[in-house]
Amino acid sequence: MIADLTHEEILRYSRHLLIPEVGLDGQKKLKTASALIVGTGGLGSPVSLYLAAAGVGRIGLVDYDVVDRTNLQRQVIHGTATVGKLKVDSAKARLLDLNPAIQVDTYNQPFTSENAAGIASQYDILIDGSDNFPTRYLTNDVCVFLGKPNIYGSIYRFDGQASVFYAKEGPCYRCLFPEPPPAGLVPSCAEGGVLGVLPGTIGTIQATEALKMLLGIGSTLVGRLLLYNALDMSFDFVNLRKNPRCRVCGPQADIKELIDYEEFCGVPGNDHDDGSAGEGYDIDALELASTLGKQDAPLLLDVREPHELEISHLPNALNIPLGSLAARLSELDSAREMVVFCKGGTRSTRALELLVSAGFKKVKNLKGGINAWAKSVDTNLPLY
Repeated sequence: MIADLTHEEILRYSRHLLIPEVGLDGQKKLKTASALIVGTGGLGSPVSLYLAAAGVGRIGLVDYDVVDRTNLQRQVIHGTATVGKLKVDSAKARLLDLNPAIQVDTYNQPFTSENAAGIASQYDILIDGSDNFPTRYLTNDVCVFLGKPNIYGSIYRFDGQASVFYAKEGPCYRCLFPEPPPAGLVPSCAEGGVLGVLPGTIGTIQATEALKMLLGIGSTLVGRLLLYNALDMSFDFVNLRKNPRCRVCGPQADIKELIDYEEFCGVPGNDHDDGSAGEGYDIDALELASTLGKQDAPLLLDVREPHELEISHLPNALNIPLGSLAARLSELDSAREMVVFCKGGTRSTRALELLVSAGFKKVKNLKGGINAWAKSVDTNLPLY
């Protein structure tokens, strides 16, 4: 049933009503439509703001993180006043302030194989604003199984991608990426950074595609992958086809239900990394500080990028970026004790794995990285 618009809604959406492709009937469709947004971060911020402003009647938000100051450079739905609060609560308050007439559902929980179908089945479309591969594959698969469109976006540094994966009309995400990349090969935004306005560009494209799908207008990104580069302001398109051997949407598909996506991808389905390399391989900042200055002090190996040294650094540390480490192992003394560190512990954990596999036995990981050192040892160092 198509709901009528109130006089206030007619005034609010008047610029939509003047567009023949939307009009009164289209705005009524949006009022009764629903969208689930997986993630309320960089991509989820513009997507949810514009869908709320456009009058999509029911919006679901899935996230289980809290607002951090490092988010505010790009996650524009949040603000300084909501630092430390649940992201879904912060986002809901902003959306209802923007448009009190809509319904906002919040799910302060991980999006998992156990709950994904139950949550997603309540919405017309899903919008992928996640930042990790397990959630991307999970979102894709649940959309295929439920017959729903998956509005996809991803960002990294200056580059972004967007598409609509809809198995009823075209390829799904697995048609393009049958297998995830090797664990650790693709750095996250927390490790590699992202231009603050980039998620705004990609997120508004996702919102545009969502509105077109809900309204049934225009030519969508089904069967096309949009590639955007902010540095040279270029937009390119790659035509996509259904993969007849796709394990989820192909005619011979052998994956019929949601699986363990963390195991499939070999990485956790979140970026809540505590910077630990595992029992027996960690050293905390205070313990490390107590060893420095002694005659047998360990070598400090900094595997961050050179430009990060301008932000913070530890005296006398040897800098070999993680990407160059394999080629420069000969510069290291395997007989000497060594502590590897990075910003937060993720890259140093991968460096430790490389060193151990190459025969280094006296190597530890600084748990939490140089940020942990800045918190507990040298508070004059900035956090980043």
